[in-house]
Amino acid sequence: MQKNKMFKFEYSYLSLPKKLYSLSKKEKFPKIHITLLNKDLCTKLDLTSNNKKDMINILFNDLNNTKSFSQSYAGHQFGNFTKLGDGRAIIIGELITSDKKRFDIQLKGSGRTPYSRNGDGKATYKSMLREYLISEAMYYLNISSSRSLAVIKTGEKIHRKNIEEGGILARIMKSHIRIGTFEYASFFCKKDDLKALTTYTIDRLYPKINNYKNPPLHLLKTVMEKQIDLVVNWMRIGFIHGVMNTDNTSISGETFDYGPCAFLNSYKPEKTYSSIDHYNRYSYGNQPIIIKWNIARFAESLLPIIHQNQEKSIKLAQSVIDQFDLLWKKKYYEMMLKKIGIQIKDEEGYKLIDELLACMLKNNQDYNNTFHSLSNDYFKQNSSINNLDFVNWKKKWKKNLLKHTTLKKANNLMRIHNPVIIPRNHIVEEAIYQAGKGNINPFKKLIEIISKPYEYKNGLEKFMEPPSANFEQNFQTFCGT
Repeated sequence: MQKNKMFKFEYSYLSLPKKLYSLSKKEKFPKIHITLLNKDLCTKLDLTSNNKKDMINILFNDLNNTKSFSQSYAGHQFGNFTKLGDGRAIIIGELITSDKKRFDIQLKGSGRTPYSRNGDGKATYKSMLREYLISEAMYYLNISSSRSLAVIKTGEKIHRKNIEEGGILARIMKSHIRIGTFEYASFFCKKDDLKALTTYTIDRLYPKINNYKNPPLHLLKTVMEKQIDLVVNWMRIGFIHGVMNTDNTSISGETFDYGPCAFLNSYKPEKTYSSIDHYNRYSYGNQPIIIKWNIARFAESLLPIIHQNQEKSIKLAQSVIDQFDLLWKKKYYEMMLKKIGIQIKDEEGYKLIDELLACMLKNNQDYNNTFHSLSNDYFKQNSSINNLDFVNWKKKWKKNLLKHTTLKKANNLMRIHNPVIIPRNHIVEEAIYQAGKGNINPFKKLIEIISKPYEYKNGLEKFMEPPSANFEQNFQTFCGT
């Protein structure tokens, strides 16, 4: 074991003004025990040991992370602005890999911080299992995401609606800086603090931006493009984040905070499973609208440093936001066309997408299975999509497709962009339920299956089937903290 790699952290974030963080210590727990350790991620992070005992030493030995801290931030939560901060998470350090990449290592659910307010700063074991599974699924689905290094049982019971087992997640991200961090700096700190945060963020995540005449303005443009790419990818696989508050929108373009998230079954743009999203603000179909709204809040935060003249600053920021709709349309339809095997971008292809989605909505078709069936020509065996509307659409699709390519090339393209397996909500819930009862094997089996989501094998049919109508009607997701 190379102890210098295993235990030496950096703390570049602590170079920022002290208003942007608080030094924080994890609580002592009666019986720390790692139930899941991500050995693949250990290798990618150059951690030369994937032994659970060594990992406990990395994560919980105070001598190894004496400068652990929680971040200050604000955020618009369901449209309402509030002052926040890491109420149940601490960054124990920044790990530098051999290829010079920097990652935060964060413990989520490790106890109270200065931002906890009335909370206990802890998390349930089941909710941390859920984040582990979904974040890893997103990674293997080729979606930019935080990753999960380990799930830990704390050995104590915590009080929620019921008494639950306590758990901690060790989470890895390029950075936990979020739009809400900039909102906090802009509204509650000095202009120099906002400048310092902006400079640090650019240097850490997008150093090439320093070559531009107006780095803050180009940061806005870059983050907007990153978030468009991210949410387009969510739409590709039918993912619903569930709580797209500005404090859950990362500057690095990573998906994170997997609370009330879920995956579409039947195609319904208005669908949300979140128990707290009473007005469908964060529904599947609203996600592009919301990310534009969030980017506008980011623009507002940067106004003091985009230009010294406020009117000029607003015009410059607006010039970036005005590009959103056209850029979204271009990237969204490019992605959706690839899902039906077409790389040529034209309005006729756009209409094909719109007509297919309308057909899926009308006939209550499963989103993921429809595209998978199309890409593998399984539609004849799939009675749920073998309807007159779909048959007529398929004739138009094939005619358009053959103008530009062959069916073989189209099928190869579709298989890259249409997963066979997604983490079906009912299967995820059952695996977590069994793990909570002490049987971790179904959970591990599901992790294994979702690690190859684009490969079809015999025996996967169970994991491809949508849930019963009763489950779909009654299923809700929760923050689960």
